[in-house]
Amino acid sequence: MTPLPAVRRPHRYRLAPLLTLALTGSLALTGCDALSDPPGPPAAGGTALRAAEELTVKGRAPRTGYDRDAFGSAWADTDRNGCGTRDDVLADQLTGVARDADGCKVLSGVLDPDPYTGTRITFVRGRSKVDIDHLVALSDAWQKGAQQWSAGKRRAFANDELNLVAADSSANRRKGDGDTATWLPPNKAYRCTYVAGQVAVKAKYGLWVTAAEKAAMTEVLSGCPDRKLPVGGSPTEAPAR
Repeated sequence: MTPLPAVRRPHRYRLAPLLTLALTGSLALTGCDALSDPPGPPAAGGTALRAAEELTVKGRAPRTGYDRDAFGSAWADTDRNGCGTRDDVLADQLTGVARDADGCKVLSGVLDPDPYTGTRITFVRGRSKVDIDHLVALSDAWQKGAQQWSAGKRRAFANDELNLVAADSSANRRKGDGDTATWLPPNKAYRCTYVAGQVAVKAKYGLWVTAAEKAAMTEVLSGCPDRKLPVGGSPTEAPAR
């Protein structure tokens, strides 16, 4: 079967207008204390470091009752585009993508570089060393607020591309359900991006962090204090199946 040409979906992430950044800079220059703003979701265009500093700190709740099925069927088509989330992410994050005749299943492609290891990985369906990782693991989310959510919100979280990254399967399995305090990608050049992504997901969904996790986040992001907070992805409530 001749692979169909790749049809690249545009990235779903967006960055806020430069005007917001300019305003933030002008406040700093005039001595205004941006940290005195009322608490709430981080503004679009804010930095990941500031957003991390504003995350709620609590202890980790028990894992009692956690089950993958609590987040809905794996890789559901929550955006109703006819393709499962896993194939959406592969199509968006791999290069040289070939699909099946129906145009959904990704048959092959290249992850170059793999964000977690910095290496080049060839993807072949059924023989892949590429996983789709949840930046914020489902189990971690369960212990930090998700067990109180509606079923629709958990489905949205599990399939939100803001929270998903194609990555080396071995590195992903070493990560397990770890948070920033317990695991960081071996590829140090990706760590700011990785942590900023975790902060964005936790801020978007209102998840809390442990004290050790927040300290680890701010330590990493202090090395890239101007890193913008990623925004976008899907709505926080998925439609019923």
